[in-house]
Amino acid sequence: MNHFDLPEIANVSRRKLLKGFALSGLVLAVGMPSQLFAADENPKYGRDGMPNGWVDDPLVFVSIAEDGTVTIVAHRSEMGQGVKTSLPMVVADEMSADWAKVKVVQAEGNEKRYGNQNTDGSRSMRHFFMPMRNVGAAARMMLEAAAAAIWSVPVSEVKAANHQVVHAASGQSLGYGELAQKAAEMDVPESQNLIYKTADEFNYIGKSDNRLVDGADIATGQTTYGMDVRLDDMVYAVIAHPPAYGDTLKSYDDTETLKVPGVLKVLTLPSSPPPAVFNPLGGVVVVATNTWAAIQGREKLSIEWNAGPNRQYDSEAFRKTLERSSQQKGGKVIRSKGQAYEAMANASSTISADYYIPHLAQAPMEPPAATARFVDGICEIWTATQNPQAGVDTVAKWLEVKPEQVKVNVTLLGGGFGRKSKPDYLVEAALISKALDGRAVKTVWTREDDIQHSYFHTVSAEHMEAAFDEQGDTIAWLHRTVAPTIASTFSEGAKHEMPMELSMGVVNIPFDIENIQIENPEAPAHTRIGWYRSVANIPHAFAIQSFIAEMAHQQQKDHKDFLLSLIGPDREIDPTSLKDEWNYGESPELYPLNTKRMKGVINMVTDKAEWGKSLPTGSGQGMAAHYSFVTYVAVVVEVTVNDDGEVSVPRVDVAVDCGPQVNPERIRSQIEGACIMGMSLALSSEITFKDGVTVQDNFDGYQVARMDAAPKEINVHLMPANDFSEPLGGVGEPGMPPIAPALCNAIFNATGKRIRELPIRYQLES
Repeated sequence: MNHFDLPEIANVSRRKLLKGFALSGLVLAVGMPSQLFAADENPKYGRDGMPNGWVDDPLVFVSIAEDGTVTIVAHRSEMGQGVKTSLPMVVADEMSADWAKVKVVQAEGNEKRYGNQNTDGSRSMRHFFMPMRNVGAAARMMLEAAAAAIWSVPVSEVKAANHQVVHAASGQSLGYGELAQKAAEMDVPESQNLIYKTADEFNYIGKSDNRLVDGADIATGQTTYGMDVRLDDMVYAVIAHPPAYGDTLKSYDDTETLKVPGVLKVLTLPSSPPPAVFNPLGGVVVVATNTWAAIQGREKLSIEWNAGPNRQYDSEAFRKTLERSSQQKGGKVIRSKGQAYEAMANASSTISADYYIPHLAQAPMEPPAATARFVDGICEIWTATQNPQAGVDTVAKWLEVKPEQVKVNVTLLGGGFGRKSKPDYLVEAALISKALDGRAVKTVWTREDDIQHSYFHTVSAEHMEAAFDEQGDTIAWLHRTVAPTIASTFSEGAKHEMPMELSMGVVNIPFDIENIQIENPEAPAHTRIGWYRSVANIPHAFAIQSFIAEMAHQQQKDHKDFLLSLIGPDREIDPTSLKDEWNYGESPELYPLNTKRMKGVINMVTDKAEWGKSLPTGSGQGMAAHYSFVTYVAVVVEVTVNDDGEVSVPRVDVAVDCGPQVNPERIRSQIEGACIMGMSLALSSEITFKDGVTVQDNFDGYQVARMDAAPKEINVHLMPANDFSEPLGGVGEPGMPPIAPALCNAIFNATGKRIRELPIRYQLES
C-alpha cells in the first residue's frame, strides 16, 4: 500500500498553428459486445462477461499515507448517481477505515488496471460490490498482519477497528498511517481466505447518513466537469456538423469567419460512412481563442453539403410506416406459446390498442466537451465520459497509435444518460489537436449541437391485442414491437431489435397466460440510434402497462387486482424459458424472474399510496410495474387535470426491490431523478425530423420537465433486504419505465381520456 501521487494537469508550451489541415479519413469501428446481438454458447455472466472483467487488488485501489489518510480509487464515472461515494465506501467499511480520513480520487481510463469502467447499464454496484469488499477485506487483513508482525503476536489476537489495529491483551494500538509501510510488504490474501465483516458490523454499508464525496464542492462550484478543464495556451473549437446523418461536406467559404475577432483557423474533419459506431460526424471546425468567438465564427461559415441517404427522413411519415407494420400480421416471431391467433378468433371478447413514442435525446445539462493534447505520439484527453476505455480504443484507432499512447482523464459528468458512453467527441478533440501540431484544444458541443446530433433514443410503435374468456380471464396475448435498433449504429442494414432490446420487457413478460405471440417486424434506421436511460424498457413498459390498465377497465376489474392475477402464482422463472437469453447480462440461476418479488412491490406501493382512495373530480391514481436491470419497481402516480387540460402531479409513490441496499440515500435520489426524467419524456420531450434534419435545437423545442411540472411529493419505498450475500439489482435506470404508463393511467382515471402516444403535451386541451 505504497503512497502514490496523482497526475496533475500539466502546462503545455506555446506551439505554432498550422495554416490549414484537412484531416485524413479513416473508417474505424469499435463494436458492441457480441452477447448483445445473440446468445453465446459459453456465456459469462455479470462482471465476468464485461470487457476486461474486474480487478480486486488492494494495491491497485488503496494507498495509505503516513498521516493515516486512506486514498481509495473510484474507477467508475460519477455523474450524480453517487458511485464515487458508494464503491469507495464499501472498501472503507470492510477495511474499518474512518470515512472522515478517507480521500477518494478518480481513476483514469485503464481497464487492464482497474477492470471494466463502462458506467452504464446500472451495473456499477451489482458488479463491483463484492470486488470492493474483497479490496477492503484484504487491506484490513494486511494491516492486521503488519501489526501482529510488529508486536510478534498471532494475527488472531489483533483486530482492526476505527482506523487502527488494536491488541486487546496488551492494550497496544497502531494507527493505519503507522502501519502503512509494513502492510505494503505483506502478501495480499487469497480470495478464498478473506474474512468479511457481518452486516451488523457495517458502519457505512446499508446506512442512510453517509457523506457524499464532492457533495459540498459540487454545491459550491469547486469541482471540475469536462467543460471546466483549462490548460495553458489552450484554444477552443466548435464544429459545423452535417445537417443530416450521412451528409458530407461539398465546399465551404471561411472568408467572413476569419474576420471574427479571436478566430484562429478553420479546419475540416472527415465524415464517416455508415455504420456510425463511435466515429465522428465530420464537418468544418472553427478554432478560436475562446468558445464564443468559435461559435460566432461558425455562424459566419458558408457551407454546401452533399445530401446523404437520410435526407428523405420525415419522422411523421415514418411513424405511419411503423404503425402500419405493427398492425399487420407477420414479422419476425420472437416468442410463441400456444395458439394465440386461434384463441383470439374464438374468444368471448378481445381488446386492441396501439402505442407510440418519438425519438428522445439524452440532453445532459453539460453537453459533450473534451480537451485533448497530442504531442510526440502521446494523446492525453480530459473529459466527462461514461466509458473511458472506449475513448482510449477509439481515439487510438483514429490517431493510428497504440492504446497505450492514449490517456483519458475522467472528470465529473454533468449528466450522461448514455450519451457520454459514445466517445465521438473525444475523437474530434484528438484529431483537431493533431491538426494543430499538438496544441491543446477544447472541443465544445453547444446545446444545439447536442440536441441535433445525438445518438437518439429510438422511435417505437407497439401494437397490443388480448383475448378473454367468459369470466374475463386473459387467454391470449399478442404484441408487435417495431423500432429501429441500436444494432444499426454498429451494423449497417440491421432492421430488427436485437436480443438485448427484446429482453427489455417484451419477451420476458412474467404473465400466466396460455397463449402468447410476440413479433418484431423490421424497421430501418435513419439517424444514429443509441442508448438512453432505461433504453428499450421505455416504449415496452409504456405500451404493456398502459394496455393492462385498458384490459382491466374493459373487464370492469380493479387494475391492481387484474395485474396481480395476470402475473399469477409465486414462482421463479428461468428467463431463457421466456426466450430471454440476455437477462441484463446476469446468470439466470442467480437472477431468475421472481413473480413474488414483482407482486411484492405492487402490494407495497398500492398500500403506501392508499390505492383506491377517494379523490376530488379531475384527480385520479394510476399504477404500473416493471422489471428491468434485474430490479422490480412499481409506481402509483396521483394527478390532477384542470379545465384547461393542465396536468399537475401532487404525489408519486415508488416501491423498489433491488435486493440489498448499499447506500439507501443514493438509491432514493436515483429513483427521484428517474421519476423526474420519466415525467419529462411523458409530458413534453420529443425529437422530430424533417428532410433528415432534427427539428428541435434547444430546450425551447426539446422540452424537459421544469420545476412546476415536477411532482410535489415523491415517496420512495425500499423493500427490506439485509442479507448482503444475496445478489444486488440495478438502481439508476429501473425507476424510469413505469412512470409514463402510471401517469397516463392516472390521467384516464381523472378524465376518461386515454393517452396512447407520447408526449402528452397538448392532448388534454379542450
